[in-house]
Amino acid sequence: MNKLIEIRWHARAGQGAVTAAKLVAETALFEDRFMQAMPEYGPERMGAPLKAFTRISDEPIEVYNNIEHPDIVVLLDETLIDVIDITEGMHDDGAVIINTTESPAAMRARLGVPESVAVATIDASGIALNTIKRDIPNTPIVGALTKVRPIVQVESVKGQLQKSFGKKFAQAMIDANLESVQRAYEEVQVG
Repeated sequence: MNKLIEIRWHARAGQGAVTAAKLVAETALFEDRFMQAMPEYGPERMGAPLKAFTRISDEPIEVYNNIEHPDIVVLLDETLIDVIDITEGMHDDGAVIINTTESPAAMRARLGVPESVAVATIDASGIALNTIKRDIPNTPIVGALTKVRPIVQVESVKGQLQKSFGKKFAQAMIDANLESVQRAYEEVQVG
C-alpha cells in the first residue's frame, strides 16, 4: 500500500462503529503503518446516527479533518440509507460494505452506485446474534472489511482484538468475537 486509505463508518450509537474504527487503526499500527481513528458525534443517545473515520498509510498522515472522499464506506445499519447519503463523496473505484441480508446486486440498485464501486454485503447482525448473542455488528463487519479490501490482515485483526478486548471481557466473549470476525470474513459477498 503506497497511498492513504480513508474509511468512513456509518452506524447508530451502540453498534460499535467507533470501536471498529479504532480496532482497524490499531491493527494497522500493529502492522507498522500509520493510522488515525476518530468519531464524529455529539451528545447522541443510543440509536442516533453517527460517523467514525479511519485513515491508514505507509507514510505519516498529515491531514486531521473528517473524511469527505472515502475509499471505503462501511454501513453497520442499512436503515441509514433512507436517512443519509452514505456514498456522498466516495471515490468511483471505492467499496461499500453493508450489514444486510440483501444481495450485493440489490444493494447496488438501492444505492445507485456505478459498476466500478465494489458492493459487499454481510449479515453482520445475524452473525453477532449467533456468536456474541447481541446485535453489535462491529467485529463481524471488520472481518468482512479485511476480505473485501485487505488493508489489514484478518489474523492481525484477531490478535489486536484479543489484546484490546482482553482488558475488558471474559475469554468466552473474546472467543465469540473472534469467531464473528472469521465467519464474516468467510461469508461476505461481493458484487
